[in-house]
Amino acid sequence: MKGITDEPQYSVGLLEGGTALCDVIDNHIYEQTLCEKNAFFVADLGVLMRQHVRWRTHMAQIRPYYAVRCNSSPAVIEVLAALGTGFICTNKSELELVQSHGIPSEDIIYSGVCKQVSQIKYAAKNGIDLLVCDNEAELRKISRCHPNAKLLLQVSTEASGQNDEMSMTFGCSLKDCRHLLEKAKEFGVQVVGVRSHISSACEDDQVYVHAISDARCVFDMGEEIGFDMKILDIGGGFSGSTTQLELINKAVMSIVDLYFPPSTGVSIIAEQGSFFVSSAFTLAVNIISKEAVARDRQDQAHDDPSPNDEPEFQYHMNEGVYGSFASKLSETMITAPSVYRNPSLDAPVFSSSLWGPSGDDLDQVVEHCLLPELNIGDWLTFTQAGAYSMGQPLCAELMAHDGPAGNCSTTT
Repeated sequence: MKGITDEPQYSVGLLEGGTALCDVIDNHIYEQTLCEKNAFFVADLGVLMRQHVRWRTHMAQIRPYYAVRCNSSPAVIEVLAALGTGFICTNKSELELVQSHGIPSEDIIYSGVCKQVSQIKYAAKNGIDLLVCDNEAELRKISRCHPNAKLLLQVSTEASGQNDEMSMTFGCSLKDCRHLLEKAKEFGVQVVGVRSHISSACEDDQVYVHAISDARCVFDMGEEIGFDMKILDIGGGFSGSTTQLELINKAVMSIVDLYFPPSTGVSIIAEQGSFFVSSAFTLAVNIISKEAVARDRQDQAHDDPSPNDEPEFQYHMNEGVYGSFASKLSETMITAPSVYRNPSLDAPVFSSSLWGPSGDDLDQVVEHCLLPELNIGDWLTFTQAGAYSMGQPLCAELMAHDGPAGNCSTTT
């Protein structure tokens, strides 16, 4: 196997053309059966390329910037860097990771909401000048530690707060922008653009319309004060669905052409995280405990078709919310898994709940799903597992890349 990178945690190589993702899973499950049966990820890096093509097709005027905190796998960074994306980093570790892949400093945005002084100094030392700021305290720190910084003023929009309570805590309000712009001028710090805070998956195209309209107001304020405003970041919130992209494209591009036509010279960017990686990764977990429990009358609310005299099963897996399902703690819905290589498609299904290994009441991954009766040692696979799930060390991460060079597999 010919390596294309060789890092302490990752060994990347090329597989024979035509290798199927399921074959990679099969091979590793066999290896795990002979040892610890740890959970592992499998990813098709070709998905990153296809998602990039979809973005360029629907949003050709808007350059994608990848949010590293979503999935910091070096192979992901390597592929996206080769595709020409920019990168959004929230801390020094992410900055170092991106820089280690040769990303130019001008393609990196340091976006941490509350930045440590030492990390601001690190950015200054390494020529990372694009920083996000949304309050006067941060502005003062940046002016002292990074006088050459070029700021994107983070603005919250009224629309973005309607569906996400947390969104109101990030970004300054439109009415506070002039004060911050004036303070930046007083402190001698450049403001070069606006970043709209739209973080969670957003199906309402009017959120983006509202944000771009607000950004135009802030641009006007900044230019009046004397800043050269040249970057518009329309934020995140892209789920990855074609329907959403088409919807946002129709609404966003018309208002962009109205408020920020090419003649203005404004660079327009957007932030993708889950959009690129969520569907690229599959997580395989092993059943480590099984228990038949008393039926819950609430099953009827889940449209459970099984008779009440049938058992309900509670399964514990070797990964939970304190590991690869950490996104569950932020109220992210985890979709029901598939039984890997289920020998009988006609097997009866039973009401089931899925838990992590900790025994903690919070460690419930899936509250209710219908599965055939499982045994200890069986494997489940969760798709759409690439976003905010890679924080804990697992036994192995395999990656298959269906691209021009063939298939690529990565193992930790």
